[in-house]
Amino acid sequence: MQHKTIFPFLLLALLFSACQRDSLNETALTTTDATTLENRQSYPDLIPLPDGFKPEGIVAGTGSDFYVGSLADGSIYRGDFRTGSGEVFYTPDGANTAVGMSFDSRTKYLFVAGGGFGTGYIVDTRTGTEVVSYDFGGAFVNDVIVTKDAAYFTDSFTPYIYKVPLGPTGSPADAADVEAIELGGDFEFVPGNFNANGIEAIPDGTALIVVNGGTGDLYLVDPETGDATLIDLNGDSVNNGDGILLVGKTLYVVQNFLNQIAEVKLSTDYLTGSVEDILTDDDFRIPTTVTRHGGTLYAVNARFDVAPPQSSAEGIEFNVVRVD
Repeated sequence: MQHKTIFPFLLLALLFSACQRDSLNETALTTTDATTLENRQSYPDLIPLPDGFKPEGIVAGTGSDFYVGSLADGSIYRGDFRTGSGEVFYTPDGANTAVGMSFDSRTKYLFVAGGGFGTGYIVDTRTGTEVVSYDFGGAFVNDVIVTKDAAYFTDSFTPYIYKVPLGPTGSPADAADVEAIELGGDFEFVPGNFNANGIEAIPDGTALIVVNGGTGDLYLVDPETGDATLIDLNGDSVNNGDGILLVGKTLYVVQNFLNQIAEVKLSTDYLTGSVEDILTDDDFRIPTTVTRHGGTLYAVNARFDVAPPQSSAEGIEFNVVRVD
């Protein structure tokens, strides 16, 4: 009888203890969710850049750092996604411009496309000094992507990409080792048009993805030969395609003057795809390039409607947009 009397009390105690644990776990989970939400909400939706800066390229760096380049004079701005603060940490000695950019986490080097100067250059983000510059003899060097073995630059006014070999630790090659690789295969080059623009690489670096902003086409490119295969978008197009960002099998294509970002779902072999969604934001003012921090996209507003590339932008406000 004694055991029968104790058992119900033990059962009640265990049930009460379990309920307490569930309650504590629920409270802890709710608190964690609230903290996560608060942290996310603490990131600003708009990050101001210096007035008159004329931004074009943006890329994420280490931690919450990001970098934006200036079309006006080639200066580089380093900002913080979390705080929204930042400053210009590099300005070239002579006339220059900064268009698309790519960051190499191995060396903390920033690779910069030099636009109409036909060049590319590399900046050490730790010291704010130029490591090396390359005269590709290009017409308009627009964007760049870094892989394990090389950096590849696009040229919008000639049918070439420029390859800068990289050593095992990311050390850049001398100018004598730079290659100009002609785009062939399916690539459609239209003289006088803005052709190859944004560039990305698939994870293993064995193929590049290039957008032709003039035709609205995407290409899978062999980085050794330049042979380009048209990516079949099943009738879709990415007209005004500018900067691109590959996340898994999703390619985000900034469509500058359309004030939107196309979300393109690609097949496992990257040869077919479709536009699954269009991302817009009330704060878009002709965005040109996009990067990401964690699970969030950030686009930079070039505002070409009020600040064309060849004009002064004195007094005009520019910013980076956190994309919903």
